[in-house]
Amino acid sequence: MPEFIDNIREFLSSRFNLQEGKAEEAEITASVRGNVDFKGVNLWTLIFAIFIASIGLNVNSTAVIIGAMLISPIMGPVMGVGLGVGINDLELVKRGLKNLLVATVIAVLTSAIYFLVTPLHEAQSELLARTSPSIWDVFIAFFGGAAGMVAASRKEKSNVIPGVAIATALMPPLCTAGFGIAMGNWYFVLGALYLYFINSVFIAISTFLVSRYLRLKKRHLEDAGQEKKVNRYIIIIVVITILPSIVMAYRIVNKSIFETNARKFVDEQFSFNNTQVVSKTFRYTNKEQAIELLLIGKELDKSQIDSLSRKLDAYRLKGVQLLIKQGLNASQHIDLSQIKASILEDVYAHQPKPDTIPSLVTSQTAATIPDSIVFSELKVLYPEIRSFGLSKMKIYHAGKQKNDTVKIGLAIFKTPLKKIEEAKLSGWLCLRYKDPSIRVVQEREK
Repeated sequence: MPEFIDNIREFLSSRFNLQEGKAEEAEITASVRGNVDFKGVNLWTLIFAIFIASIGLNVNSTAVIIGAMLISPIMGPVMGVGLGVGINDLELVKRGLKNLLVATVIAVLTSAIYFLVTPLHEAQSELLARTSPSIWDVFIAFFGGAAGMVAASRKEKSNVIPGVAIATALMPPLCTAGFGIAMGNWYFVLGALYLYFINSVFIAISTFLVSRYLRLKKRHLEDAGQEKKVNRYIIIIVVITILPSIVMAYRIVNKSIFETNARKFVDEQFSFNNTQVVSKTFRYTNKEQAIELLLIGKELDKSQIDSLSRKLDAYRLKGVQLLIKQGLNASQHIDLSQIKASILEDVYAHQPKPDTIPSLVTSQTAATIPDSIVFSELKVLYPEIRSFGLSKMKIYHAGKQKNDTVKIGLAIFKTPLKKIEEAKLSGWLCLRYKDPSIRVVQEREK
C-alpha cells in the first residue's frame, strides 16, 4: 500500500511539475517588470485599444471587443503587483499600483470621451453584461491570472497570454465605466469599476500564489513584521472584494431559477383555445416577485384566475403574485411596444400556410368578425392608428382574362409604418380574418 501511494505521488508530481521548462528567475521578473510602466508605446496602445473596445461595446460586436483585449497591455501592472508581493519587492508593488491607477484613469476618460461624441447611446447587451459582476468573475480572474503567470514563467512562450487577456476582460469594464460617466448613469459606473476591481485583485492574487509555488527568490526585508502586514492586507482585500460578488451571484442564481419556473408555469398553464398570452413580464426584486401577463381574447373569470394562482406552489413560485391584465383596458397598464414585439414578430416569423391559419384571438369565423373589433385590437397594437376599414375589391390585369378578388385593408396612421411593420400588420390581419388574400394600404392622417 505505501508503495502504491508513493507511485501515485510520483505520477502526480511528474505530471504537475512546473519546475520543468521554467525560465531563469531573472528572465521571469524582467518579463513582468517590462510591462508594468505605462508610457510611450504602452500608453498609446492602451488608448487605441480603449477606442476599439468602446466601439465594439457601442455596436455590440463581440469580435471587435476580443480584438481590443488582445492588443491591450493593461495586465502588465496587475501582474507586476502580484509578483512584487510574491517576491517582497515593495518597489515593484508601488510601481504596479501607480501605473495601474494611471492606466485606469486614462482608459475611463478615453472611453467617456468616445461615448460623449458617438451618436449611438443605447446600452447594448455586451455593455450591460459588465454592470453586474458575480462570484464567477472572481473564478475567471483567479484562474486566468494563474494561467498568465504560469505562461510568463516558461522558457518557450505560448499563446496563453492572449487567451488570458480575453478571459479576464479588463478592458470592457473600463469602457462601460466611461459609458456610465458619459450618460450620467452611476449604477453602470460602480458596477463596471467593481468588476474591474475584482479582475485586477484576483489576477494579482493568483500571480502572487503561482510565484510562491514556483519558489521565486524573495527579497529580504529589514522589518520582519512587514511581510506579515502585507499578507494581512491581502486577506482583507480578498474578503472585501469577494463578499459583494457572492451576494450578487446568489441573487443572479435565484432570479434565473425564478424566471425559469415562471416561464414554465406560463407555458404549461396558459394554454387556452380562445385566449392568448401576448405579453409576459417577470419581476424579481427584494420587495416582490410577480408574473405580469397581458391576455387577449376570451376573458378568464375569477375562479379560473384563482385556480391558476393556486398552482404557483407546484412550480416553486410560492408567494409570487400573478397579475393578469385582460380586455382592452389592459392597454393602459402594459408597454405597447412589448405587445407589438410579442404578437407581430411571432406572427411574421411563424406564419402558417393559408389553409391552416388558426384564429389568433377567438374561434369566430372570418365572416362573423366585425371590423370594429379588429380596429379596437389594432388600437392596442398601434396607438397611432386613426382609422381602419376592410373591403373586397376586384383586380383587373392587363392581358389576362381572369380577374382576382382580394380584400384591401385601409389603415390611416398619424405616422405611416415602415415597410417591415406594414408587412407584419398584413400578416396579422390575414391570421385574424383567416383570409390570406388581405392586402394593406396605409395613408397618413390629413
